[in-house]
Amino acid sequence: QVQLVESGGGLVQPGGSLRLSCAASGRTLSYVMGWFRRAPGEEREFVSAIDWSGSDIYYGHSVNGRFTISRDNAKNMVFLQMNSLKPEGTAVYYCAGRSEPPVSRNENAYDNWGQGTQVTVSS
Repeated sequence: QVQLVESGGGLVQPGGSLRLSCAASGRTLSYVMGWFRRAPGEEREFVSAIDWSGSDIYYGHSVNGRFTISRDNAKNMVFLQMNSLKPEGTAVYYCAGRSEPPVSRNENAYDNWGQGTQVTVSS
């Protein structure tokens, strides 16, 4: 089982940027890697996902154009660059892995999850 560990969360002002990282240990990264988030009192929401080659990438509607997902398979890491952050982006962000294609927006398609990292967007 691949262990996923997120990092890079924190407090940022509206309009600011953060870069989240997800490190995999134990095995290589899954074929599909995704980011999800859960705001207080809300259900978990799809943020972004990327396939092994990086040629197939999806974004959630609320982050499209502001967030960028990338991966470094040699280092077993996935990244989420978040720009122009909004207060509604306050949430726990989770890294997740899916062992086979295709890329999916559905959290139930992912079989491996990290513990999450808190992102707070506030002035």
